[in-house]
Amino acid sequence: MEASASRHRPVGIRRSVRPLLAVLAIATLAVGGAVAVSTTSASAATVDPNAWYVLTSRHSGKALDVYDRATGDGAAIVQWARNDGAWQQWRFLDAGGGYHRLQSRHSGKVLDVRDSSTADGAEIIQWTDRNAANQQFRLADSDGGHVRLINRNSNKALDVWEWSTADGARISQYTDTGGTNQQWQLIRVGSTDGGTPTATPPTPGPTSTPGTPPASYPAPQRVTGDVGVHDPTMIRRPGGGYLLAHTGDNVALKTSTDRVSFRNAGPVFPNGAPWTTTYTGGSRNLWAPDLSYQNGRYYLYYSASTFGSNRSAIFLATSTTGASGSWTDQGLVIESRTSDNYNAIDPNLTVDDQGRWWLSFGSFWSGLKMIALNPATGKRSDNTLLSIAGRNGGAIEAPTLVKRGQYYYLYVSFDRCCQGAASTYRVMVGRSTSVTGPFVDRNGTALNAGGGTQILASHGAVHGPGHQAVLADTDGESLVYHYYANNGASLLGINRIGYDSAGWPYVY
Repeated sequence: MEASASRHRPVGIRRSVRPLLAVLAIATLAVGGAVAVSTTSASAATVDPNAWYVLTSRHSGKALDVYDRATGDGAAIVQWARNDGAWQQWRFLDAGGGYHRLQSRHSGKVLDVRDSSTADGAEIIQWTDRNAANQQFRLADSDGGHVRLINRNSNKALDVWEWSTADGARISQYTDTGGTNQQWQLIRVGSTDGGTPTATPPTPGPTSTPGTPPASYPAPQRVTGDVGVHDPTMIRRPGGGYLLAHTGDNVALKTSTDRVSFRNAGPVFPNGAPWTTTYTGGSRNLWAPDLSYQNGRYYLYYSASTFGSNRSAIFLATSTTGASGSWTDQGLVIESRTSDNYNAIDPNLTVDDQGRWWLSFGSFWSGLKMIALNPATGKRSDNTLLSIAGRNGGAIEAPTLVKRGQYYYLYVSFDRCCQGAASTYRVMVGRSTSVTGPFVDRNGTALNAGGGTQILASHGAVHGPGHQAVLADTDGESLVYHYYANNGASLLGINRIGYDSAGWPYVY
């Protein structure tokens, strides 16, 4: 690549001496003053040029990643917790002579040593494929099924800078020492181990190959910007990008172009929603919206209530753009009174295989309910009230009902929300072959009898994850939720959803 003053970044001085392990490795490999580098290409270094791979560092366990899901020339390549997103998937394009270009599935660009540098520490970026020597790597075997990636131009190895184990640590090139920070496991997409399994790579969505749940709950994926949310719901917009709504004054909106960086986009009702104050005691704070896109319009079901009361209501608003101030309120959908045994908050719209519309909702009291809606109006179509989940008056709320394969999966939140870092919220799931149930958990216990299979709970600095929504996207499904940080702040959480061999969801 030709050097450019506008793109050039100095490599800088390495901040610390390589660990003793690397020094010993160089000494051990030295032959007549030169470092002996393996050039063999045995089974671990054999790749399928038609397959996509995730490359994980032996040192950190993290995956090779296009930073911030960028698509532009010059974007940094880093390591990040594995999530199997397209920005972590790579294809090996034959460059001749035993070398390959590593092409990003997300951007279509290839790994590149910045400015064709031959120096230790030179940054690895992505760049338009020119089949240049600084974009070509050969695979050299290491033990345990790992490989090293050696650049054709510099003869240096792809390297996790300073032996970092942190998300976002940059990838550089460095003299080939054989250290574990230069060793990579090639995991073919759709498999759970390294090497070159014969399984066909999955396509996103319902036909994905069953996977193996991780041994522990994953950290939320990286998000940036305005990510303080509560009760989030998010959809992919027809023209691309994302629209998110969450609890806030007059219902709060956020937008994102990439599902990573979010910005505030104003309230749904900038002039207020006086029709809701009967239920909110005069407060502007409106709860737990549900977003969807139906028949060329955005639909927003949202709640009006006060803490501890079931004098509550669910309203509907629609918009052709989704922008702040563009929404027209369509009126009341259902309300609950103090004499009722249910609570009309936390709505979720489901359209079944027959095109029928259903609204699930509820919190505490006798549990979660469902009503039929008229697709022409989005309003209640009859007086039927179905019970779909309950804990005999215990803490259950926030239903999310989605269809995948032969099953309708009902996600719910158990236990206590809204207590900051002391929150005990957790995400549970059951399923049924019918949109109206009965829903059962993995053990066959009915959700109407307190059942539920846990798929996400508090772990580490993630407290009380819950009030989940399911985002269907071009690369599969994601669980969108809020959780509390150690300081009590409510933040946006996103994790991918996988399905095991029995068809039960898990997050990773």
